[in-house]
Amino acid sequence: MIQLLYTVILGQMGVIMTLLFKTPLRKLVIMGLDRAKRGSGPLMVKTVAGTVFVVLLSSVFSMVKIQHRSIDAGVLSPTDQVLMSRHMLEATLMGFSLFLSLMIDRLHHYIRELRLLRKTMEATKKHNRGFEDGKNGSGEQLKAVGEEITTLREKIKKLESDCEMKADEAKAAKAEAEALRKQSEGFLLEYDRLLEDNQNLKNQLESIDQSFSQSDGNKNM
Repeated sequence: MIQLLYTVILGQMGVIMTLLFKTPLRKLVIMGLDRAKRGSGPLMVKTVAGTVFVVLLSSVFSMVKIQHRSIDAGVLSPTDQVLMSRHMLEATLMGFSLFLSLMIDRLHHYIRELRLLRKTMEATKKHNRGFEDGKNGSGEQLKAVGEEITTLREKIKKLESDCEMKADEAKAAKAEAEALRKQSEGFLLEYDRLLEDNQNLKNQLESIDQSFSQSDGNKNM
């Protein structure tokens, strides 16, 4: 489960980095996202996201149960510590995966809007050029085209500002992902240490049981 979540997060980060830079691969990714949003694609994505969210809530509920059990017992057992660390890691990775999915959707949306506005801007420029070359163009039509160009420029500036803001958010998300990766490595090391302590305790208990068994046998003799 954890390895699968790491793979998904790395894939999502790769898609975000591809969308941020204008490369031939970016066109392929956008085409793939366009096809994924057609037909039954959105329903499948929502179903998967809902399933991940339910599993996330289940992990959070399990952590709460372990916390309440530790409060009642007065101490957190090694097994509960291992389970708590695992549930916390899984919940963190699933939450971050959902966040990256939302980032990909918003970036794809703004890129499509920016492309449509650029095409509209190019068509308007050609239209304006035709009016300038024509001898029968009226002043009112030229004025209307000029106002439309001004409006489109303002929209383009706004979209470029939004794209820059999303790019900054994506960089922050990448830094957060790196921090989570380091934190998860620490969790895994702690998990291995707790497993080793648990095994040592089991070995000690088995040794004590064997000692008691031998002592009882000697008494019977």
